[in-house]
Amino acid sequence: MHPVQEGGLGFSYQEMKGGTVFIRRLGRVVTRLRHGAARDFLAEVEGASPADAQETMAHTTGNYKRGNERRAAEHPRNQGSRRA
Repeated sequence: MHPVQEGGLGFSYQEMKGGTVFIRRLGRVVTRLRHGAARDFLAEVEGASPADAQETMAHTTGNYKRGNERRAAEHPRNQGSRRA
């Protein structure tokens, strides 16, 4: 497994024998890439700096650091979980 870099966003990845790539955040698997997606990801990350690799993994996995975290409490789905 490729370790999490200091000061990063907590991402690491592991390339398996069959070509599958697991992307982890803080030790938990968040995405699995196979076939062409795995090859494209590895090609992009292999030559990147640690900070760029972290950004690539964040972008590949989805909704990280988009700035909408504060508005989550306003979403109708979360209205029932508020305590008065």
